[in-house]
Amino acid sequence: MKILVTGGSGFLGKNLQQKQPDWIYISSKEYDLLSPRECIRMLQENKPDAILHLAGKVGGIKANKENQATFYYQNMMMNTNIIESAYQYGVKRVLSSLSTCAFPNIVKDYPFAEADIFDGPPAKTNFSYGYTKRALHVQTLSYRKQYGVNYSTFCPSNIYGPEDHFDLERSHFIPALVKKLHDAKEGQTLEFWGTGKPLRQQLYVKDLVKIIPMLLEKHNSSLPIIVSPNENLSISKMIEIAIKTIKKDVDVVYNNKLDGQYRKDGSNSEFLSLVGDFKFTNFEDGFKSTYEWYKENQGRLN
Repeated sequence: MKILVTGGSGFLGKNLQQKQPDWIYISSKEYDLLSPRECIRMLQENKPDAILHLAGKVGGIKANKENQATFYYQNMMMNTNIIESAYQYGVKRVLSSLSTCAFPNIVKDYPFAEADIFDGPPAKTNFSYGYTKRALHVQTLSYRKQYGVNYSTFCPSNIYGPEDHFDLERSHFIPALVKKLHDAKEGQTLEFWGTGKPLRQQLYVKDLVKIIPMLLEKHNSSLPIIVSPNENLSISKMIEIAIKTIKKDVDVVYNNKLDGQYRKDGSNSEFLSLVGDFKFTNFEDGFKSTYEWYKENQGRLN
């Protein structure tokens, strides 16, 4: 199949291109996905058989909280335009990436399952972004039901690894941790957001780029398939592992602000039943690889 990838110049897109160089990678420099006409032009010029929709307006907890209108508008427009344009142009296969932010802030049982996605509102810190991802799933379900197209969604847990955004103002936790530890002097005290207690599943990006082709081939259902490792670590535990891994003498304090969602760990049982056994990279190994990559590349990133 001729596969077109939106968000091709983003973090996940760059890693995917290394694994799947023959796919078509689209960025916002080439097409404005906020425009329906631009989306149709993109399809007319590239003539894909399938679309992997990864594009989105993303950021860390602080950016999400302070820019809720921007996150809502841009993500809703991109998602709506991509799915409608794909249908109008006759693209039979679309696989779209959600986020665990789409799931409720609190569920009855953890880890949550695909069926829990509508059982409550998203966390307040990711409220707008979470609802746009949930709406993307609703739109996908609607098009499947009305038009009979093979459109589906998957939901990765927190992704980290090489090519991430390491800008402290807009990055997620792991790239921010990498940069902070890299820049820290021996004996320095580092301040982190929150209390260190929230739990997170961290998905190494090199694992996800192996998984996506499997999902394109095998995930043909209406479930928002959760892709997550079993490892579910607290923020403080991840910082402890990171410091031990790079062997740097630093102290850690927490500012007790913006802790965010306490738990958002998802079950990977549906994913594993779909693709069979998959060995996820543990956090220690993934962090070490990410840190080494940043050391080698930070000159061009800054």
